[in-house]
Amino acid sequence: MSNTIKTVNPATGQTIREFETISDEQLHQKIEQTHQAFLDWKQRSLEERGRLVRRVGELLVRDKERLSSLMTQEMGKPISQAPPEIDLCKSICDYSADNAARVLAEEERDLPGGRALVTHQPIGIIFGIQPWNFPFYQVIRYTIANLMAGNAVLLKHAPNVWGCAEALEEIFREAGMPDNVFTVLYIRDEQASQVTEHRLVRGVTFTGSAATGRKVAAAASEQLKKTVLELGSNDAYLVLEDADIDKAVETCVTGRITNNGQTCVAAKRFVVVDAVYEQFRDAFVKRMKQVEFGDPTDENTQLGPLARRDLRDELHKQVQASVDKGAVCLTGGEVPDVDGFFYPSTVLDNVTPGMPAYDGELFGPVASLIRAKDEEDALRIANDSVYGLGGGIFSRDEARAVRLARDHFDTGMVCVNGYYIAQPNLPFGGVKESGYGREHGGYGMLEFVNSKSLMIAQS
Repeated sequence: MSNTIKTVNPATGQTIREFETISDEQLHQKIEQTHQAFLDWKQRSLEERGRLVRRVGELLVRDKERLSSLMTQEMGKPISQAPPEIDLCKSICDYSADNAARVLAEEERDLPGGRALVTHQPIGIIFGIQPWNFPFYQVIRYTIANLMAGNAVLLKHAPNVWGCAEALEEIFREAGMPDNVFTVLYIRDEQASQVTEHRLVRGVTFTGSAATGRKVAAAASEQLKKTVLELGSNDAYLVLEDADIDKAVETCVTGRITNNGQTCVAAKRFVVVDAVYEQFRDAFVKRMKQVEFGDPTDENTQLGPLARRDLRDELHKQVQASVDKGAVCLTGGEVPDVDGFFYPSTVLDNVTPGMPAYDGELFGPVASLIRAKDEEDALRIANDSVYGLGGGIFSRDEARAVRLARDHFDTGMVCVNGYYIAQPNLPFGGVKESGYGREHGGYGMLEFVNSKSLMIAQS
């Protein structure tokens, strides 16, 4: 068994560097060290935790250019889209530091013959298993919330972005974080179960596919450990008959190709009512044809490569399988004969149940067009999915769209007349096979704490 992991530039297919993995003995030692760090960290004041967390955000922004280049090199993110990810990380640091005292405040409650307090106390080590598509944001999202809550954090990052993981650990160290409060584990996939099973690890958070999420949740549940899961999705964007078609088209194209289409809350299924279907389809296809893939280090590139060869090949298989079942490819749909793991912007029409483009998650720049009879049918199609992370509605009647989103859209997040990704002040998470638990908006600070009741008898 190899003790090294290679990172590969997806735009060229060339190896960037090799990382040494750690032994089982070293892994257990790191867990013990992290627990010792937790015993000190949990006693630090919220003010001190907040000061260090803010410093992490400041250093991320200071190094924005270097970190952006690293993301582009390791996972192919277009260089123009990389700085906003770093800015989002800083916003999370600032929001968490600013709001932790409010979120974690003790509450007084009534108690016959005395008084009661509800207090939210840290529980220990939280193990995060994170993906490659937003190499800095995915880590900051769970790490900062848990550090503010007083927990310590272990990270198993996706192996193709270990350079980003290394950079994060360096920034936490420079920010003045105590040693071992945040630790990157350079381990093989099969070693992750040892972390989950370790007696000192108290919670597990995972972002990735539903298939792997089931395994992570099962392993943690055997140890009676809580999990937070943010899994796949197949977000539907509904275009109703009174939508601003030009705005809907431009927004939906952005929502489909951002981050090379490799976003859990990307717009993926476009459910358009019959009255405006042809108008939307023709304009959407015209705009998607204008999106050309290219060198992700070029500021003008809108679409870079997929992160790995196997991901590109799997996406193409899903497209081919959908076409074999009756979908019509209106643009794209072919693997280009170039170096790197590129895939063109692709639009599939006549998408129906039983196709990967309808039922599954296409993690790349492939759009599924689905015709609906009317508003009721569009909502039925949107909810006809095992997933439930995000979605969207386009209608000039904002009140109508808000009512439909609030009362009928079976997802954790809904955009109205726009496309948004994660916001530091709003809960982020899904339902059904998109997982459970919430992050951001203060909710992430409460996922892995002991909400403890203190019942104090009157003297």
